[in-house]
Amino acid sequence: MKTKKSSIDPRPLPDRKNTAGRMNKEQPYPMIHAGQLVMLVSPKGKRYFRILDPSEILNTNDGQLQMQKVLENGFGSRLDTHLGKTYTVLKPTLYDLIKSVRRRTQIIYPKDIGYIVIKLGVGPGSRVVESGCGSGALTTALAWFVGDQGRVYSYERREDFALLCRENLEKNGLGPRVEIINKDISLGFEQQEVDALFMDVRTPWDFLEHIPGTLLPGGPVGFLLPTANQVSTLLEALEQGPFASVDVLEILVRRYKPVPERLRPEDRMVAHTGYLIFARLSTGVPDSSFELHLESQAEGDVCEP
Repeated sequence: MKTKKSSIDPRPLPDRKNTAGRMNKEQPYPMIHAGQLVMLVSPKGKRYFRILDPSEILNTNDGQLQMQKVLENGFGSRLDTHLGKTYTVLKPTLYDLIKSVRRRTQIIYPKDIGYIVIKLGVGPGSRVVESGCGSGALTTALAWFVGDQGRVYSYERREDFALLCRENLEKNGLGPRVEIINKDISLGFEQQEVDALFMDVRTPWDFLEHIPGTLLPGGPVGFLLPTANQVSTLLEALEQGPFASVDVLEILVRRYKPVPERLRPEDRMVAHTGYLIFARLSTGVPDSSFELHLESQAEGDVCEP
């Protein structure tokens, strides 16, 4: 009777500690490439965003930091300025970029942006129309998700806000993905058959007539409004138009103090920042029997936000 050979390798396992040590000496941190966006965090938590140029020298109140050293050491490294102050080199997340937006307007908060992006189905290659870019917080997120193959068309009536949004996008390296259009949307949108549309304007019901010619049939549309009476007015207008699957919600966030011995909520929370309203563009022609379809009343399983 033949004995089946074991598939276990009889050679001793490598010393994991020594192996890790050798790897860390050869390449201690993930590489950075010239032209890549980096975030430098000061000892006090101040964040500096830079498109990496090895020839640049970053001047701060803590001293000078050579970007060539940032390139050589990589993400996760800690570097000293010429005054001995230690900065941490990090790869910025979308959250970091949104929080860093220079603003002259109230921005849409990350807690709302995440839901908006998911609800509108924004992803690589998407074409999205946004109305009311303001300082560009949501625009930054949309540009992040559409990728190099997608496109964001952002309408802004005020030229100063349009310029500010453009500056924020260029600083974060997302400018090529966005076309900012300084135009009043009462004149309509220039695009056709986009994948999603979002309005952050005071009276969106005045512009609903422009959505069917711009959005793909069945496509998602979203709105942000600060007060309940505005929401009611919008719902009445949606009821009279070619819209279905209407959904209204708000998102509240409560943070906790991360202390293991006495975990408890923080004294303040990010509560109401605005109402989110979503709908789908229906292909049917509305008539007197048009019925508003709420998602909570739809047949099948209900997925709670």
